[in-house]
This record gives sequence, structure tokens and C-alpha cells, in this order.
Amino acid sequence: MTRDELKRLLSDVRRGDCSPDEALTRLAGFPAETLTDAEGAPFATLDHGRTLRQGFPEVVYGASKTPEHLAAIVARLSAQHPNILATRVSEAAYQAVKAVAPEAKWDALSRALVIQRDATRYGAGLIAVVCAGTTDLPAAREAVATCEVMGNETALIADVGIAGLHRLLGHLGTLRQARVIICVAGLEAALASVVGGLVAAPVIAVPTSVGYGAALGGLTALLGMLNSCAPNVTVVNIDNGFGAGYVAALINRQAGA
Repeated sequence: MTRDELKRLLSDVRRGDCSPDEALTRLAGFPAETLTDAEGAPFATLDHGRTLRQGFPEVVYGASKTPEHLAAIVARLSAQHPNILATRVSEAAYQAVKAVAPEAKWDALSRALVIQRDATRYGAGLIAVVCAGTTDLPAAREAVATCEVMGNETALIADVGIAGLHRLLGHLGTLRQARVIICVAGLEAALASVVGGLVAAPVIAVPTSVGYGAALGGLTALLGMLNSCAPNVTVVNIDNGFGAGYVAALINRQAGA
């Protein structure tokens, strides 16, 4: 949308020819900003309208991006939006971002980078993130970071796999209080079915790549979760704590859900 097109849209709203809701829909794709490197070659096209369409700005996937590219992307996004999330960020990339956005915070375990200026709670209730073992924490903490930057109250319950089921049962009160539960597990991933059978809330299962040879890099966990007998369990991709956190945040925003 050009500047003249935007002026015409605003004039239409003022005259009553276009409703505010219709204008928001038309603005949802505006503006897109292309970033170029020192030689003028484009390397990113930022979708600034995503907040209007989806309720949260474009999330940056940090893996394989150079520190310079990631820093430039985060700098431009943070100039337009109060809260920013980048995933799979290396320490070198974090230092580059920190130079242009000193308020950025980075969790070395999950590799999630967050800028959070808006602390408003948009979620209607609690999101509980449960992980089977300490080695599942990277994906679990990625989910926590995602939920929190999107404005949700979260509780992390760590190392409660089914090899010691009493550890999970000690958190039953929190699990039954939660509006949405994220369950992170590798190996045979039976924890998702156990949690699903104990609660009425939706359970988003995250298979992890944790395990010995027959775990097949998380494929065994993925198939186990997909075959869960608990009907309230749904599954995201291997090690995808971000995807689980994002969907949990959207569910938690729904009034009366």
C-alpha cells in the first residue's frame, strides 16, 4: 500500500465509506519492508502487518542467519512493535542484536531471544509447560519464552517423566488449574498420554530428539504422541517448543474457551 493509497483509505473511513473494521482488514498487509545489505542485495522482507492479522509480530527464525542480518531484522521489527521473539539464536547473533537493542534478553539453553516492552496479560488463564526430563528443557523453555512474550502467565514443571510418576502427580493441582498444557518429552514420549488422561484442558505435545538409537532423532516420540489414546492431545513437530507455545497462547486468548 502506497502513501497515497493509505491517505485515500483514511479519507474513506472519515467520510463513512469504509468501516474501521474493514480498514483494519485492508491494513493487515501494510507495510512490508525490504531490507538490503551493504551491496544493495535484499535479504529480508518484514511483514509489519502480521500483528493486525494474528495478534503478534512476525517471529524471527534465527538459525542460519548471520549475526548482522539478524541484528538488522530485530532492530527494524523492534522499532515498530513492543514485543519481539527470535528463536534458535546463537550467542554471536545475540551479541550483535544486543548492540542495536540493549533491552534484548537471551536464554542460552533454549536459544530464544526476547524483547518485551509490553507486559500486558492477554491470556485468559494459566499455561502449564511440563517436560519429562532435564534434557527436554531446551524445547520446554522455548515454549515458555513464547508464551510469556505473547502475554501469558506460565508455569514450568520440569523433570516429571513417567519413570517416577509420583513426581508428576505432585503437580496435579497446577495441571488441573491450567487452561492449556504443553507437554514436552523424548524417548517413548508416554508422558503426553498420561497428562492428557489427567486433565480436561487441551494438551499440546512436543516430541524431542532426546533418546538413544531407536529414538531415531525424535521420530519415535513423534509417532508415540501421534498415537496417543488421550483424545485431548495434539502434536507439533520435533523440538518445536515455539510452535506449541504460539498455539497455546492463541488458545489462551480465546474468551470463554
